[in-house]
Amino acid sequence: MIVIVTIWEIISKTNLFPTFMFPPLLIPNDPGGVTVLSTLVNGLISGQILGATGMTLGRLLLGFSIAVILGLIFGYLIARYKWVDDTLGFFVTALQSIPSIVWFPLAIVWFGLGNVAILFIVTIGATWTMTVNASTGFKNVPNLYLNAARTLGSSGTHLVRTVILPASVPHIISGLRVAWAFAWRAIMAGELLGGNGGLGYLLDMGRSLQSMDLVLSIMIVIGIIGTIMDNQVFLRMERSVARKWGVGT
Repeated sequence: MIVIVTIWEIISKTNLFPTFMFPPLLIPNDPGGVTVLSTLVNGLISGQILGATGMTLGRLLLGFSIAVILGLIFGYLIARYKWVDDTLGFFVTALQSIPSIVWFPLAIVWFGLGNVAILFIVTIGATWTMTVNASTGFKNVPNLYLNAARTLGSSGTHLVRTVILPASVPHIISGLRVAWAFAWRAIMAGELLGGNGGLGYLLDMGRSLQSMDLVLSIMIVIGIIGTIMDNQVFLRMERSVARKWGVGT
């Protein structure tokens, strides 16, 4: 980290490379690594960045939770009923290819600029990916498990809770990981375009003020949070499930 900041500072002060290669050099006297880290630390101490991070994560967790619930429900219906697979399944596949930010104009018309619009963007960005992974997991439950459970008298919600969901866990965990990544990108775009508070709002404020030290410090926070969630939460969950199912190391 120290080496990276040192190299960044040298490049920033000496203009060794063309400005288009290093955004921090785009405006005169733009900050180097030390200035950016100082802005980051000051923002954390003052609570500005921490408050924005908390607001962003709160929105994200709510939208992501709704997307997971909807994805599991839609996924089960698609796997359980052929006519749902032929109708809803087709639309889900089509909707999954549409970037969540494309929905933002509709979100503004329907909900106006604010938390509800951002929540809609996050939910729509994660739901379809979760639905596809959940439906795949439900469809791939071995018939042996289902037949054995039914022979023992299991049916309805008991069958879903004790057999179908546990057998689908590997696919569901993969879906959670991908859906989180989509939701994380979606909330950044939503807050950047129409957020009131949050990390995306600080990014837009930094752009408006031409404060590149603030912009880059927020980018660092976004990258750190994304990396921690992916590597320390979802990747560990995937490895744990893989070991439990005998396909891990």
